[in-house]
Amino acid sequence: MAERPSQVVIIGGSLAGLFAAAACAAAGTTATIVERDTLPAVPASRKGVPQDRQAHVLLHRGLIAAEELLPGLQADLIRHGGAKFNTGNMPWLGEYGWLPTWIPSYDFITTTRPLLEHVVRQRVRALSGVTIHDGVRVSELRRSGGTWRVECGDSTVLEADLVIDASGRSSRLPQWLNALGISVPDPRTVDAQLGYACRVYRSRGPLPISTGIMVAATPESGAGGLALPVEDGQWLVIATGYGDHRPSRGVSEFDQFLADLRDPAVADLVRILEPVSEVAVYRQTGNRRQRYGEFRHWPDGLIAVGDAYCTFNPAFGQGITVAAAQALLVRDALASSDALAARRLQRRIGAVADLPWSVVTSDDLRYPSSTGRQSLGQRLLGGWMAELGRLAAHGDRGAYRAFARVYHLMGSPLLLFHPALFASAARSLLRERPSAAPRPAVLNGLSPAVRQARGT
Repeated sequence: MAERPSQVVIIGGSLAGLFAAAACAAAGTTATIVERDTLPAVPASRKGVPQDRQAHVLLHRGLIAAEELLPGLQADLIRHGGAKFNTGNMPWLGEYGWLPTWIPSYDFITTTRPLLEHVVRQRVRALSGVTIHDGVRVSELRRSGGTWRVECGDSTVLEADLVIDASGRSSRLPQWLNALGISVPDPRTVDAQLGYACRVYRSRGPLPISTGIMVAATPESGAGGLALPVEDGQWLVIATGYGDHRPSRGVSEFDQFLADLRDPAVADLVRILEPVSEVAVYRQTGNRRQRYGEFRHWPDGLIAVGDAYCTFNPAFGQGITVAAAQALLVRDALASSDALAARRLQRRIGAVADLPWSVVTSDDLRYPSSTGRQSLGQRLLGGWMAELGRLAAHGDRGAYRAFARVYHLMGSPLLLFHPALFASAARSLLRERPSAAPRPAVLNGLSPAVRQARGT
């Protein structure tokens, strides 16, 4: 573009669109969000976010990015009841055993998705230069000279120097580009056929645990479970299964699914909680990455962020964090004195997704239900990752911290190849491996036998 944009239209008012609007406001650029849903005035589910009954978190890098875009957001979430805890204290049964709970890691703030989106949306509504036009669907995207024309279903036509597609998995950008004569290559896809089932509970009294609990699925088990504290003394309990192990929405089947996991911790917790919702299921969990910005004829004044560009298996919790980090790139590009080069910015937006895409797809390809198989390089990397996983489960601080930094997107994957880790692996082969981390003692308080003995 010859000049920096002065008017931006953002298609989609979910979290990626809200973060993009905050980025525009921080750069002093006027932005209009066009959202097809009528947005609720209170935290509530809506049609355009069918997965909003499932768990959503901001990884630590996401917390930092969101706080930079919207200062005070973390305090707002906690004020609204969000649960903050250190993930190093969270009982986590990985593929190679329980991870230690005595090594500090990074913080989470857990809320329901409707509350998270509501708090962010209220903060964005208050920003100067941001307008939210909801209850309206974008019908066409046209180019007129150096300006974009965004045509809406209510006959509104918005003109923009820059259009940001943040409309999620259902993005119509490939069709709009084809209508403009721009051929869009097929996206890269990896689908391990993951299915979610989720139910909301509330505590009947004090609980022996205040962090989440994770029983991770493995290629052998194909099933896992997660429980997270959220606002108003509630808990989100999620059952996850791959392929034939995908859970159903039946209540009795949901309870049995949790009881059949390789550890009873989540099922034990559920027994002392009171359900307050039905079971909700979600199965659109495949990884899909568009090739935007990779071809020379990418149009000026157009970028895609969040799920409109790249969707991830939600089991890893990376999507919102990636969207927040991408918004920081948008802010910096708009604030720069240089002309905005959309193709270059789109490639930088893609680079933010490189690490999580590699982590998620490499892991998903290990599952028999996945479309595709690991390459030789991925299998070799997987072997090394397995060794690091065993080291972490046996209390190796270096392996644990390297995993935590990469998982929270706080460090380069090169951390996983630090010479000290190779030395630790060699020592574990030459000497007797240290004892594995025990099952966290806090989980004993959830056991029906223990609670009966205590009279609780």
